[in-house]
Amino acid sequence: MFTRKIGIDLGTANTLVFVPKKGVIANEPSVVAVVRNENTVLAVGNEAREMIGRTPDTIIAYRPLRDGVIADYRITEAMLRYFINKAGGRFRLFRPEVMVSVPAGVTSTERRAVIEATIQAGAKAAYVVKEPVLAAIGAGIPINEPSGHMVVDIGGGTTDIAVISLGGIVTATSVKVAGDKLDKAIADYIKKNYNLAIGDRTAEDMKIQIGSAIPVDDESLKMEIRGRDLMTGLPRTVEIHSNEVTAAIADELDEIIRAIKNVLHDTPPELSADIMNKGIVVSGGGALLRNIDELILQETGVPAHIADEPLLCVAKGTGIALEHLDVYKRSIMSKR
Repeated sequence: MFTRKIGIDLGTANTLVFVPKKGVIANEPSVVAVVRNENTVLAVGNEAREMIGRTPDTIIAYRPLRDGVIADYRITEAMLRYFINKAGGRFRLFRPEVMVSVPAGVTSTERRAVIEATIQAGAKAAYVVKEPVLAAIGAGIPINEPSGHMVVDIGGGTTDIAVISLGGIVTATSVKVAGDKLDKAIADYIKKNYNLAIGDRTAEDMKIQIGSAIPVDDESLKMEIRGRDLMTGLPRTVEIHSNEVTAAIADELDEIIRAIKNVLHDTPPELSADIMNKGIVVSGGGALLRNIDELILQETGVPAHIADEPLLCVAKGTGIALEHLDVYKRSIMSKR
């Protein structure tokens, strides 16, 4: 029987859809625009993101996932249906099998909510796998071997850290500090030091273009940003250097480092030796922050490597796991 398989990296910031043999077919923001009084979904993904901060009172554009878990069940279901339909094309005869990623610290209730929403959105079967396991599979790590591998997946809402051996998680933690918190820290820093209000988009651009996890000597790493002066209420432009962004996000990065140290502390000695040899693999959007691998090495003494295409690791992992369900059956947390 012909059954389509779809992998979904359901992220707080972005949702990626992976179809085996085709690759990533969609990478759109996890944003839904809703008409308030009618309670109907107006737009999903890129179209909805364009509406953030630009909608009239009757329309609200927001993210239905907070810190990597479902905050609004009905809207998440609508978003999943949109992505499943996008993957299935116009002529969908069979309900697909869908694999969805969830944070390492997910509760059984949150896990059930993801499965229910996926089935309601049109899936024949729904599988749930923890993000660090999928990130490891997508990064090409042979997780079924009796050997320790450590993965740090820095997403939009959560940072998932796990030590994996024999296809399962030996020790893991999930902290609600990731890309979104870094953006907020940058916006707060600019507000406090320059009396300037900037939007989330501007803060994210600063992080991507000039952000660094450790101070840099490069004088050319600076950018001009525009915002609203909090005293006069008028637009104003200021120039920000990379090291100011480093200072702004230092506390948040400290929290991520502390979580990595806690996981290393709880790792059995044999696996610790494996991790020292192989290093830590960093994936997710946060892996793109300049010098994040250098910061991890400085703070833990363990070498860190950025995965190939870190943004796509979890999505690629869903595709590989779907094609080899029998090989990765130990890694699947639950299915329906």
